[in-house]
Amino acid sequence: MPMHYLITAARPENRFLEIRYTIDKVSSRHLEVQLPAWRPGRYELQNFAKNIRTFSVTDDKGSSISFQKITKDRWRLDTENCRSVTITYTYYANQQNAGSSYIDAALWYLNFINFCLYTEGRIDEPCEIELLVPENYTIACGLTASAPGRLQAKDFYQLVDSPLLASPRLKHLQFESRGVPFHVWFEGITEFDNDRLLKDFRAFTDAQIAAMGEFPEKEYHFLNLILPTAFYHGVEHRNSTMVVLGPQDEGENLYTDLLGVSSHELFHAWNVIRIRPKELLPYDFTRENYFTTCFVAEGCTTYYGDLFLRRSGVFDDEAYLKELHVYMKRHFEQAGQAALSLTESSFDLWLDGYEAGIPQRKVSVYMKGALAALILDLYLRKISGHTRSLDNVMQLMWQRFGRPFTGYSYQDYVSVAEEVAGHLLTWYWEECINGNVPLEARLNEALAFVGLEMYHDELAGVMLRDNAGDTDMRERNRWLGNLSILQQG
Repeated sequence: MPMHYLITAARPENRFLEIRYTIDKVSSRHLEVQLPAWRPGRYELQNFAKNIRTFSVTDDKGSSISFQKITKDRWRLDTENCRSVTITYTYYANQQNAGSSYIDAALWYLNFINFCLYTEGRIDEPCEIELLVPENYTIACGLTASAPGRLQAKDFYQLVDSPLLASPRLKHLQFESRGVPFHVWFEGITEFDNDRLLKDFRAFTDAQIAAMGEFPEKEYHFLNLILPTAFYHGVEHRNSTMVVLGPQDEGENLYTDLLGVSSHELFHAWNVIRIRPKELLPYDFTRENYFTTCFVAEGCTTYYGDLFLRRSGVFDDEAYLKELHVYMKRHFEQAGQAALSLTESSFDLWLDGYEAGIPQRKVSVYMKGALAALILDLYLRKISGHTRSLDNVMQLMWQRFGRPFTGYSYQDYVSVAEEVAGHLLTWYWEECINGNVPLEARLNEALAFVGLEMYHDELAGVMLRDNAGDTDMRERNRWLGNLSILQQG
């Protein structure tokens, strides 16, 4: 029998989930159960156990058994003479961000990582979720359904990497790319043009699969929760992404945000879900999992998320360069003189990576990481006449570490990049990745190749200038994938 979780909500308006976790085949005097202290995609301790209100344990006869809380999110159960035990507890689900859980009278939004316990030593066993949702609810989730309201996961890792939306008003769209079905789900009021949305999603999905050679999963789900208030958040998962956006009446701005976050999260299906730092393989949900390569996991993904929108024709040059300008402003105006390098800031995500922090201490692995990825990409293109690029680096990372799912080290990434370059890239690692030298000079050196320049304006701050001549435009078109222009030329 798989590990079984029965999830109910007798009064969803009160925001409390009621969970019954049953453990069969008990053969020891004691069991220890753990609630995750953090979730993949956000590298900080979040202490989900603070949302548990009640907690009790019974044996297979329904009699109470004793237990002891031994850490803030771990319990030891007295299981002598028990064949199975059931843990019953309540969890407060009242947050609507892309990594949380929320219920009300018309919506169940669940991230199982928030509230599902696992049994020490049995984390690799199959899991079954049974949901007592109203009959008129549609369930959207990357897990396989064995029956209405019953979902199967091959182990706890898959379970907690599969968020869920359930409501009576879910909107479902579907398209196919390279033989893989992709589902787009919406909860909340939206007035997107369905034909346009499917065309754009298919375009950037096609471009990503073409660049990487294959898609890692047999199907994929874009889960979208659209709020009436301002919000922007996405989290990557094994065969899905959870996106929370708002406000719902923002029209074209909301649509642009949807495209940007969706392309970003889709590229994570390769980069970090499968091309994963070895320090995160497997996840240890009890404590910090320190690693120095989040500039690859998030920086390269941020860079590619928007670049694939341009290559696929969803964005034009103006829209793409506008996003590039945003990276520059956010980095140089907020952390251009920061004391920590990208590798140090990656490591310190577990300390304060998602807070503003003290002035000029750390850099964003997203913003500076994306600029560092751009510098490497344009450098490789320049020295090779576009025959080599960051694409080749990511393809090799996929083939050597992602497809076999073995985990990579910082040195592995260095070695692959230098293999593609054909020589050492000491300057890049020392200045852009491991040092705190301001990026202006290296960035403008890279941008000049495609006729662009970053500069500082007294009133407007960091700006991006277009200085392109004919030669620069040819290089830019090759970089951005303007194939129709290249063919005309």
